[in-house]
Amino acid sequence: MAHQNRIKKFLGWSENPKPHITLNDELYVLLAPFRLPLILTVLTMLFGTLGYMIVDNMSLLDALYQTGITFTTVGFGEIAPISDIGRIFTISLIIFGFLIFSVAIGIIVEVLNRGELQAIMRERRMLYDIARLKHHFVICYHNEFTIQVTKHLRESHIPFVVIDPNEKLEEIASQYKYPYFVKGEPHTEEAILKSYLSSAKGIITLADNIADNIATIASVRLYEKEIGRKRLYLIISNAHSVSDEVKLKKLRADKVVTPTSIMAQRINAMAIRPDMENLLQEFLYKYDTSLDMEEAKITKTSWLTLRKIKDANFREVANVTIIGLRYKDGKFIPMPKGDRIITEGSKLLLIGSSEGIIKVKKIIRKIEQPKEIINV
Repeated sequence: MAHQNRIKKFLGWSENPKPHITLNDELYVLLAPFRLPLILTVLTMLFGTLGYMIVDNMSLLDALYQTGITFTTVGFGEIAPISDIGRIFTISLIIFGFLIFSVAIGIIVEVLNRGELQAIMRERRMLYDIARLKHHFVICYHNEFTIQVTKHLRESHIPFVVIDPNEKLEEIASQYKYPYFVKGEPHTEEAILKSYLSSAKGIITLADNIADNIATIASVRLYEKEIGRKRLYLIISNAHSVSDEVKLKKLRADKVVTPTSIMAQRINAMAIRPDMENLLQEFLYKYDTSLDMEEAKITKTSWLTLRKIKDANFREVANVTIIGLRYKDGKFIPMPKGDRIITEGSKLLLIGSSEGIIKVKKIIRKIEQPKEIINV
């Protein structure tokens, strides 16, 4: 089995991921009314086949064929001479077949009119689509914040799933172009499993009240422990006051956005450094710009561990600049000097093109100093 998995991995083959909740039980319940017509059809075919074999001495294949064309009333006629008793038997078979078809059609119409089967089938297809996502974001609750956040995520080609208990979520998703959505309370186990949180990068909870955000964050952190996830989820939330922000951070929310604080910071930036604010708006906040800014973590095995900033030479090899150094204890050094030591677990704040930053991150992950760095 291990050899087969290695071969599949080498060839790039992979099995289609299966959702944690497949809705098979719900689908089985909705299809249960079709069991009676199906059983009666099988019994009628069996009874008719045996009847023709006994009454008119037909072979098994001829009897089965005659039963089929008689039961379905296709009107092909007799494939062999049939006795008077056989004709009476044929009339009974036609009447019985008509009754079974009438019952079956009535059941089909009733099930389809309720709309439950179509809804389950649509949701089931979506759950399988969600299960194929990797490193997506789970966004909890639909509101004005969600509309704006999902708009930017779509523009940046970042996959996401929206969870909300609203009964009209399907219409909302169509209106605001949510490709994947789950109807339910985000803090429930069912919603967490349906959103395939196990393979997600993180969760963004944007509830209108703090209680819902608290419940969601607590559930996600418990689920994180339950599945033994090594890399913790990135949890982003909103709060309406500083006190609410403190509560959410105590629950280990990574980032908490307070609208009043954000507005105050932006206004101050515009008032004090209007040109710089315009520059950031133009180059860093737009999704389609060639300029990007990211953090890169220094691992224990990285060749940069215990090296100096000036040893990196990222500007020469990738046109990327180190504009900040954040140590493991949280201390941040803006525009670090060249003799500053880079320690294990610290993070470099990089600015440059997206391609350049990707190249730099690959260089940082190397165990030995790359030749292209040495030769600079």
